[in-house]
Amino acid sequence: MKNSQRSPAPTPVASAEQLLRRLEWTVLRRLDGLLQGDYRTLLRGTGMDLADLREYQHHDDVRHIDWNVTARLEQPHVRVFTEDREMSAWFLLDLSPSMDFGSSEQRKRNVSAEFVAVLARMLTRHGNRVGAMLYGSGVDAVIPARGGRHHVLHLLHTLQDRPEAIHLGPTRLHELLESAANLVRRRSTVFVVSDFISEPGWEKPLGQLARHHEVVAVRLLDPLELDLPDLGLIPIRDVETGEQLLVDTHDAGFRKRFARIAAQREAELRQSLARAGVDALELSTDDNLVDAIMRFTELRKRRSRTSGANAAGGKLPAHLKHAA
Repeated sequence: MKNSQRSPAPTPVASAEQLLRRLEWTVLRRLDGLLQGDYRTLLRGTGMDLADLREYQHHDDVRHIDWNVTARLEQPHVRVFTEDREMSAWFLLDLSPSMDFGSSEQRKRNVSAEFVAVLARMLTRHGNRVGAMLYGSGVDAVIPARGGRHHVLHLLHTLQDRPEAIHLGPTRLHELLESAANLVRRRSTVFVVSDFISEPGWEKPLGQLARHHEVVAVRLLDPLELDLPDLGLIPIRDVETGEQLLVDTHDAGFRKRFARIAAQREAELRQSLARAGVDALELSTDDNLVDAIMRFTELRKRRSRTSGANAAGGKLPAHLKHAA
């Protein structure tokens, strides 16, 4: 079962300006302090120019070791690059009916909007551009990549002004990914923001997109989709298909079967994302956005060190192995 009965009526939505100002004060300020200006683990430029060589230091990226110079000088040296900081980021936003679900005050769609606002503002503050593709029953809106705070406000206003999705059949996430492959030509960072409740067939286009761009899967979920509490007899409706069932959640056997099926789907989804070669950020409706982004930052750091060790073919000097 995909989603339970419709969420409680949402509280009034703040204007785009109010929402962005709140996020700038409560989320971005905290991230600035925690990341201390180091956004490289989240966002990378599109080009690198070799600027200098210097001796290896602890926590340097081992992929930047110049092995020829290291062998000649018998001292590890790394290449120092000047990074092309200008980049474009695209948000591929799944706004299908299942994204309107939330078991408490927050819906997946609201969490998606806040995540997009924070990341878009982080990027545009550093002179980068952001664009978006919106999917409802199909790809129905494209916001070209531009920079500046006003552009972020325009993106937020477009999301907030969009009517609630109605039942129009199952989500076909592959249509969004294929459209992005045709539209986004220059290498970019692409955030696929979705709950990945979709018809099969999105895995291959996601992997193809990841060959040409740096792709991050931002997976939205709600705790009730993983584990049903004992609520007695309740109606459950699949918002993607409109199918309704009356289920007895007091039945412990039913709750166990529900949890087992949900866990199996979770495992299969994570395997699909891993096979596609994309990093994944899981974002729950009860998550703290700062904590979630910091978890993702640590994941990126670990991946960077691991891929660096693999690129070196495991031939790191003994005194460098701890750094990988």
